[in-house]
Amino acid sequence: MKRLFLTFVLAVIVLVTSNAQNRLTVNAAEDGPQISKYIYGHFAEHLGRCIYDGIWVGPGSPIPNVDGYRKDVLEALKALEIPVLRWPGGCFADTYHWKDGIGPKEKRPKIKNVFWGGTVEDNSFGTHEFLNLCEMLGCDAYISANVGSGTVEEMVDWIEYMISDDDVEMANLRRQNGREKPWKVRFLGVGNESWGCGGQMTPEFYVDKMRQFSSYAWEYAGDRMVRVGCGANGEDYNWTKVLMERGARNMNALSVHYYTIAGEGWGNKSAATGFGEDRYFNGLRQGLRMEEVVSKHSVVMDEYDPRKRVGMFVDEWGIWTDVEPGTNPGFLFQQNSMRDALIASTTLDIFNRHADRVKMANIAQMVNVLQSMILTEGDQMVLTPTYHVFNMYKVHGGATLLPANLFTEKYVYGNNALPAISQTVSRDESGKIHVSLSNIDPAREMKITVEFYGKQGVKVNGGTLLTAPAFNSFNAFNKPAVVKPVTFKNYKLTSPNVLEVTLPSKSVVTLEME
Repeated sequence: MKRLFLTFVLAVIVLVTSNAQNRLTVNAAEDGPQISKYIYGHFAEHLGRCIYDGIWVGPGSPIPNVDGYRKDVLEALKALEIPVLRWPGGCFADTYHWKDGIGPKEKRPKIKNVFWGGTVEDNSFGTHEFLNLCEMLGCDAYISANVGSGTVEEMVDWIEYMISDDDVEMANLRRQNGREKPWKVRFLGVGNESWGCGGQMTPEFYVDKMRQFSSYAWEYAGDRMVRVGCGANGEDYNWTKVLMERGARNMNALSVHYYTIAGEGWGNKSAATGFGEDRYFNGLRQGLRMEEVVSKHSVVMDEYDPRKRVGMFVDEWGIWTDVEPGTNPGFLFQQNSMRDALIASTTLDIFNRHADRVKMANIAQMVNVLQSMILTEGDQMVLTPTYHVFNMYKVHGGATLLPANLFTEKYVYGNNALPAISQTVSRDESGKIHVSLSNIDPAREMKITVEFYGKQGVKVNGGTLLTAPAFNSFNAFNKPAVVKPVTFKNYKLTSPNVLEVTLPSKSVVTLEME
């Protein structure tokens, strides 16, 4: 009789579980890897209106500024608490000679930006302006050195100029230019996209260059700088193999670049606004391929570095759409929709799950270019849906990933399907647990049960919701709050350790618990 009763109970449990289509189980008693705060990093290139108009207007501008930096942008970035900023490129980095951007502004030479629109760059934003910005934002600096058209000597001089406190020529030149104390520069990229705009190199040729440049970077900076080898273009796993096999000892991290194309390819990418469900679905599908890209590069890196000494830096990522009609094609100015917010949240979830290997990521780019945090036009500024996702997700940076298993329904479009729900669960230093959930289905709300094990009851302190009227909704300068975060209350505790959450369609939710 007792055995029959237990069989009945187990059958009920199986029945209940099978009816619960969406279920997240969280092991609060075990710690996963620490999620690097640098996963929430940013990228600013001399491209279009990212630097000029976006960040820098100059101290004489009628636009409100702080020593030349746009006041509205500066305040928005401070609120985001960005951990690291990569500069000056991008493709621009391998044509950039840093001495052009120091000294009196009226004496700085003008150069042609051959990669981005053929515009004339006046170099009024250079090393001092960038590193002072990092200090104002409280973030670490990530410098991309010129390997494509530069020299080892040029790189070494730059390192000494930035971080040396010795009585040497470059440090003294910095002092002459008004900066007594050296800056703290944590990250050094040894070239950028050397397989393409950074020199059209083979991996075998580049790895020898990297070893040469990296060796001198070590001699002059030691472990004060993390040396980042130029990594693969998307799915080029052979590039990673060659770099790890022949150069793992000469770098502290290896980069990967991957861009989401929502259309059929680079020649037919997708409009940033006004697109239909086909481009919505395909954008999310291509964004979710980051899981495969990171996983396969990790397998190659694990073969040569099983202790995971070399971090993976996905230092360019995001959705790349057609430019806005009427704008310079070389400026890569695109709007930013609810689709892009969901690409951001689901991609950050992927990075978080791979926190044992992924140690940095830098969304491209920070202002006015590609998947931006912020858009500006004259004296106007608007925060994008992607900005709001980063603001909701910053609680995970530096926190401990909690092991979790997700069972989710599918978002079906035509003959294809994607997991409807994505998640990250972490515990911060104060013991608070943050649960982030995304529902990518554009039409259906999703109910999900979140079950915690290894914890004596949970308490929800509050939640934040980001959703929109439509999957292609965006924030325009005349309508800046179409997509904005609001307080989320559509949850309830059904037992001390079980939470039921109702996620609206096309939404991102972050809950704080303890």
